[in-house]
Amino acid sequence: MTLPRQFKKENSQNILIYHYVEELVSDFGEYTTEHYSDEDITPVELPFLLRIRCVDKSTQKDLVDLFHVSNGYASKILRKFEDKGLITRFEDPENRRRKIVKLTDEGIRKTDEILTHIRQWENNHMCGDELETLKRLLFKFLSEN
Repeated sequence: MTLPRQFKKENSQNILIYHYVEELVSDFGEYTTEHYSDEDITPVELPFLLRIRCVDKSTQKDLVDLFHVSNGYASKILRKFEDKGLITRFEDPENRRRKIVKLTDEGIRKTDEILTHIRQWENNHMCGDELETLKRLLFKFLSEN
């Protein structure tokens, strides 16, 4: 990863976490472009599929709220995933108006492939202990208010 010139080691404590996150997202995008391509899933759609994988019980509304998109846009992405055989949507037995989104076996296979790609990107930057520490600190940062 090539950092912007204003990122200097002696100034690292003064750089906002926001800017580090921006650089991480940008670097991951570049890595994905160079090392991973998928005709079925665009980089914009990828977070939707990964969120479905990582959340036990996801709904279309959850995705709309999380990604700040319209219900129609989320529906379009989910329909595409359904057509590709990656997800199924079914009625929530507790609330018939809600649709639960779940990965199919093909969706699990596809996300396994994507998660392997993400882990390779992570491991290109840090060793296991460093990654563990970073993840622990990020969890603390995001979970404590």
